[in-house]
Amino acid sequence: MDHETNSAPYGTWESPITAAEVARGQVPLSFTTVAGDEVWWQEGRPDEAGRTTVMSSGDRSGAAREMLPAPFNARSRVHEYGGRSYLAVPSVNTVPSGDTGPSANPGPASGGALDLVFANFADQRLYRTAADGGDEPFAPAPLTPQPPVPAGLRYADMVPSPDGREIWCVREAHSVDGSISRAIVAVPLDGSAATDPAAVRVLVTGADFFASPTPSPDGTALAWVSWDHPRMPWDGTELRVGPASGTTVESSALVMGGPRESVLHPSWAGPGSLYAISDASGWWNLYQVDATAGASPRPLCPREEEFGGPMWQLGARPYGVLGDGRLAVLHGTGGMRLGLLDPATGALAPAALGDGGERYRAFGFSGLATAGDTVTAVAGGPVTPWTVLRVRASGDPGAEAIRREGSAADPAYLPVPRHVPLSVTPDGPVVHALVYPPTSPVASGPEGELPPYIVWVHGGPTANVLPVLDLEKAYFTSRGIGVIDVDYGGSTGYGRAYRERLRGAWGIVDVDDAMNAALALAASGEADRERLGIRGGSAGGWTVLASVTSGLADGREPVFAAGTSYFGVSDLKPFVEITHDFESRYLDGLVGPLPAAADLYDERSPLGHVGPGTCPILLLQGLDDPIVPPPQSESIARDLAAHGIPHAYIAFEGESHGFRKAETIIAALEAELAFYGQIMGFTPPGVPPVKLER
Repeated sequence: MDHETNSAPYGTWESPITAAEVARGQVPLSFTTVAGDEVWWQEGRPDEAGRTTVMSSGDRSGAAREMLPAPFNARSRVHEYGGRSYLAVPSVNTVPSGDTGPSANPGPASGGALDLVFANFADQRLYRTAADGGDEPFAPAPLTPQPPVPAGLRYADMVPSPDGREIWCVREAHSVDGSISRAIVAVPLDGSAATDPAAVRVLVTGADFFASPTPSPDGTALAWVSWDHPRMPWDGTELRVGPASGTTVESSALVMGGPRESVLHPSWAGPGSLYAISDASGWWNLYQVDATAGASPRPLCPREEEFGGPMWQLGARPYGVLGDGRLAVLHGTGGMRLGLLDPATGALAPAALGDGGERYRAFGFSGLATAGDTVTAVAGGPVTPWTVLRVRASGDPGAEAIRREGSAADPAYLPVPRHVPLSVTPDGPVVHALVYPPTSPVASGPEGELPPYIVWVHGGPTANVLPVLDLEKAYFTSRGIGVIDVDYGGSTGYGRAYRERLRGAWGIVDVDDAMNAALALAASGEADRERLGIRGGSAGGWTVLASVTSGLADGREPVFAAGTSYFGVSDLKPFVEITHDFESRYLDGLVGPLPAAADLYDERSPLGHVGPGTCPILLLQGLDDPIVPPPQSESIARDLAAHGIPHAYIAFEGESHGFRKAETIIAALEAELAFYGQIMGFTPPGVPPVKLER
């Protein structure tokens, strides 16, 4: 399609990518499973208050079908971040087939009809129902008991037991007195535990956190990952193996890992042997190790690349065992691509994606699943939205697209990112970033005018950014506002040393990297130095607030003209006191342990450091957020008001950590766009102004 180009001020360009279009396009796809001849996955529904359903690729006609109608919501709250919230199991009318061989796939790959087991968000109980639905009304049966505390028994990381009669999973128990404990438990599939809590067998206890329960194919052993406060799973974990022939696992051997080694995602390679991922070399690489204490792990493909990522959610696996013994793996630096690894020789080859090779350049954090020669995953690229893929490791090459996120936007309005290593000085630290330029087929900026740019700061802070088509970014770039997506020090994807740049330095390294990335782009003549903004959510929201408050200590010149915080942390001490258990000791490594580091907490917190150099700020907050509760935004809003700094605080009922409802996404995006226009001197068409307080 030909377009006529007109000159217009940056930020005022007309665009067909509306906030409503962005909300419709935000249909998160995650956690694929090979289920017989079908592919299953989780799918978000922003137009249904953010509900998560489970979908199937359906019959050979390719018509996807929904297996979990409203009001059921497949979403676990273990660690509050959840993860894979469903499992395929043999139908109640099917005799379990027994040993399926070594596999990283969390569900049955073949053999008869299947049932769906899922964790329901409202009560956190596990339910079971027929996967095909049939002609009968949808009536899932509970598998787990009603807890004494509402939603107080939570389940995640589900795998079928070797005999197919139970589910083995991580259980998080919230007690009346407020205490929290976790264990690996066995839940019977016959429904007996729904009314008899004692029917749930406790297999493993003794650690603060558990992940990846992995029974051996013959049922004689169980492998798992565990760790204790104050470590996070990317700091240090233990891979343990114990005998599983009794009612509980009464003893275990430490196979790999420790306080300074992150070991993740075990899978059985064969009798007495495991695959696992470890960062002992400084990179998350794959190893094979005997399932006994004291054995030396064998690296399968040692590289300065990552074969895994931070375990924020449970149930994701970045590799899987194929029927011919090869491993399907995700690997790379900065982002991940799909490869096929021969564990005997260490040879690593790219998967044959056919003409989709260029389109699917990044694979998602929810990992992959395998069965036979089939690999399923969620992948995308700069001009391709997140897509559920089915790939054959042998036979006909090519990637089969089963489901795509998003709607059909005109490609001419979509920015193509480029990776840019940014540094303000030649000998300064390199900051990895993706730059998304203003992009429109019908508009260009006036001669001599440079565009505004917004630094996007990801959450975590242990996360990273990927070059995948994102309508939310296109909402801004198609209107003439550039985006710098920054992988600041602390991000994953670049080895342990890069992510440990942030150790003890949260509020310093992330702030410096965000500022330096913006300044470097302005120094190159690509961005308007006077119209640099910054936005981020959660830990990214903290970096936003710190960059415009405590980051200006010692008279440092302000960098940003505007900042947007999505549910960001503003005051460290209260955050530690009231946040959820999973992250309650996270700041021990990011800042320092209390009470010894109390002065650092005060020095770095945005609250108390608002001053004349603080730019206008937009605060967006969910009122049901258990991770960064509303008082974090409310307190910084009061501080801004006390200093006469223009700001707006917009709170959303029924929203948690990460906005899920379509109406919230629309309201937040339109407010953000209007806010930038009011501060940076342009009037974006079609959005109402934001009322700024002082």
